Amino acid sequence: MAGAALLVVGRWKSGRVVSTREETPSGRSIVLDVPGWGGNIAGQHVDVRLTAEDGYTATRSYSIASADGSDRIELAVDRLPDGEVSPFLVDVLAVGDELEVRGPLGGWFVWKPEQTEPVQLIAGGSGIVPIVAMIRAHAAAGSRARFELLYSVRTPSDVFFASELEGLTTTYGRTTVYTREVPTGWPVLPGRVTREVLAEHTIPASERPSVFVCGPTGFVEAIADWLVELGHDPARVKTERFGGT
Repeated sequence: MAGAALLVVGRWKSGRVVSTREETPSGRSIVLDVPGWGGNIAGQHVDVRLTAEDGYTATRSYSIASADGSDRIELAVDRLPDGEVSPFLVDVLAVGDELEVRGPLGGWFVWKPEQTEPVQLIAGGSGIVPIVAMIRAHAAAGSRARFELLYSVRTPSDVFFASELEGLTTTYGRTTVYTREVPTGWPVLPGRVTREVLAEHTIPASERPSVFVCGPTGFVEAIADWLVELGHDPARVKTERFGGT
């Protein structure tokens, strides 16, 4: 499947929306049927192209939350106030509409079921989307590789795929850090992920885990620097980021 997936990246395909679901106050998941898609690897992404009536086009890349060999894919999009594409996808797109998509894209930030080493997943906000694909693939394969997730979000209502992540906790370990508001009875005050939090709540470098970090640029760069300071091999720290540099 991996070889086939990488051969079709240049072709635009039409996908039909079969369902949508509100994930957060500003985020939505979208399921598309894309004839000829043929599946993707956990962690890959897709280009989405919108075309206006006057011919103007806007293209953005979005991580794929699904990971299997079917022609159905799931995206999750967070609305950007000044965005050209995300407001349409979150607020306007309806079941039955069609989207142009191209992919799957990317072969570096991916996890495959044949990998057996420990895996540390670290996500900020909507950066959880490709991480969810990895967790789903891990569960579907019945993998016994150790999976741990550190997820940083602003508030409990900002958690993407909240129910599913809760239901899959038997297949992976999870630590959630809330930066602005915590659930009732939460044992710690809100705060950002720090070097100390990483040291306490992630797989140690001595176990040589593969580490996947996805989120806003500043978050990803800080996390990657701290991981190296904590002794992780830079070659084993894979990152995906969004937003300005």
